[in-house]
Amino acid sequence: MNDSIKNIKELVNVLNQHRHAYYNLNAPIIPDKEYDRLYDELDRLEKETGFVLSDSPTQAVGYMPVSALKKVSLETPLLSLDKTKQMEELFHFIGNRIALIMLKLDGLTVELDYEHGLLVRASTRGDGVTGEKITHNIPAFKNVPLSIPYKKKLRITGEALIYKDDFEQLKHTLVDSNGKPYCNSRNLAAGSVRCLDPETCSKRQIRFLAFKVLEGLDEDSNYKDSKNFHLYQLHKLGFEICPYFVADNTDYALKDLKNDIIKLQDHAERNNIPIDGIVVSYDSISYSDSCGRTGRFYKDGLAYKFEDTTYESVLREIEWTPTRTGELAPVAAFDTVEIDGCEVSRAALHNLTFIKDLELAPGCRILVSKRNMIIPHVEENLDRGSYQDITPPVCPCCGEKTRIHSRKSSDNRLIETVHCDNPSCESRQLRRFIHFVGKKAMNIQGLSSATLEKFLENGWLLSFQDIYHLDRHKEEILQMDGFGEASYENLLEAIHTSCWTTFVRYLVAMDIPLIGRTISQLLEEHFAGDLNAFENAALNGYDFTQIEGIGSISNSNIHTWFTEESNLQLWKTLQTEMIFEKRKEEKRMRKETIFTGKTIVATGKLENFTRDEINSAILELGAKPGSSVSKKTDFLIAGEKAGSKLTKAQELGIKILSEAEFLELIA
Repeated sequence: MNDSIKNIKELVNVLNQHRHAYYNLNAPIIPDKEYDRLYDELDRLEKETGFVLSDSPTQAVGYMPVSALKKVSLETPLLSLDKTKQMEELFHFIGNRIALIMLKLDGLTVELDYEHGLLVRASTRGDGVTGEKITHNIPAFKNVPLSIPYKKKLRITGEALIYKDDFEQLKHTLVDSNGKPYCNSRNLAAGSVRCLDPETCSKRQIRFLAFKVLEGLDEDSNYKDSKNFHLYQLHKLGFEICPYFVADNTDYALKDLKNDIIKLQDHAERNNIPIDGIVVSYDSISYSDSCGRTGRFYKDGLAYKFEDTTYESVLREIEWTPTRTGELAPVAAFDTVEIDGCEVSRAALHNLTFIKDLELAPGCRILVSKRNMIIPHVEENLDRGSYQDITPPVCPCCGEKTRIHSRKSSDNRLIETVHCDNPSCESRQLRRFIHFVGKKAMNIQGLSSATLEKFLENGWLLSFQDIYHLDRHKEEILQMDGFGEASYENLLEAIHTSCWTTFVRYLVAMDIPLIGRTISQLLEEHFAGDLNAFENAALNGYDFTQIEGIGSISNSNIHTWFTEESNLQLWKTLQTEMIFEKRKEEKRMRKETIFTGKTIVATGKLENFTRDEINSAILELGAKPGSSVSKKTDFLIAGEKAGSKLTKAQELGIKILSEAEFLELIA
């Protein structure tokens, strides 16, 4: 960094301290004449160098709020990196190549674009392809250059974050959209960067640390292929850079990597920089480009996630709650611990096998974490050896006897779960109604779980069909808290609208075990949207496994469900309340593509689709979504952590597509 830019930063810092003392504390430190002299010196240096910081006193001319954040297409996709918790894997990834070992900052990724030395656009990473424009908020950041001496096009990425000491001061005075204190600096930074009013953002102490050059600074042919050199050039231009080391010698060993990581962690701790891991990437830009990408992440880097910190607590109770299928879901209730700024006192325990494996019992000391800083999890029992059977003998909701169900997991382990078989169990009933009115089923807006619970308690809902006759209870509903004439009419309108439905929604609403949206779409396609044809097939022993994508368990579940007289009556009578949309003929006249008639399996975590959405997209192409890889599979769409399905597809020679390749082909 040249001396002039260094002087500018020092002057900005000094003048801002004096401004704070004068305007906020009413206790000026220096005479006005001395302040004016420093201000004039800053103004002269800014004009001389072309370097102006966002929080410079010369730029304090007010902020311009916006009415909404505009979507922007990112010229270079800002994808994430694959992750590991094994340092050995990180070392193996580096190999014998020069690599950057950098802090993984815990904030919000932002892109800054400069033209002719001026900041012209700032945007969030968004989904990696489309971000949100936040240019209006950059003047509210503490350290972003609004103008720089480099006049060619420059695009860089970095992290918008709040230092930990700043957050400690802010968290006591700010609340989130739910009226609760912010749990961590990451959430506050992300919300602040996306504020519509820069005045709000300016009070949050947002800073920017650059970590990559996307375009520009490649004039020196000797160093244009080096990320390290690009970051050095950014530093000279006045940007603050994310701390990193360079592994650049052939003798670089695992112990060196460990030492570098420890040094980076110590640096972050001393300087209050929020981090959640380490990032390793190759220095060579050309080699990085040759590594390619998947639909979700670039292959030229690897993120090392620190092991989740565990906290000791005492297990007080295991609560069992009936789900709509009758399985009792166990939840651990333990003494409250603070993790990442949030109070945690409950965590799911998965099933009876998980409880037995950890030998959990009330009163034992346990270790609790928040996996990936999100999901509370019981990691260990510190008081093993005193386990006693804690299986509830009766359902905590209805008092009926429970039973234990055993099944084999994918890795051939025996998994035990606890069930309540009482179909009239109030908790099960409530969850069945919640599913019925849900977005993927009948999509009745306004019927919240709390409202459904009150309606059930009052005896107004004995079956799904009763929802469509709630007008019988108009006077009673109007007397309920939260209901007036307008909200009542809105509810009836939502119920009335849901009567116009589809084969798929209706079948999903029936809640046949394992028959979700994807299989319902397969059945709709096979039976041309004819509910009667599907019903006849179910009642007359049709083998649904003949339909690609439907397995033996789903086949058995359909037949078992239709043998129940109450289910069959529901199926028939509820249809009298509905008007079913006719299938669009254009679906049968699709333009042929390479996917038409093919079987496509999607596996791993996808960036742009949920599992239902990718299966719907496959069906729209005239293809069939498969659930497992076999010789009948034509394509495999592989997302992050594709696992065994990817391995099997490679063994069978099946065409493998990344999510990005799939999107390009269907475009």
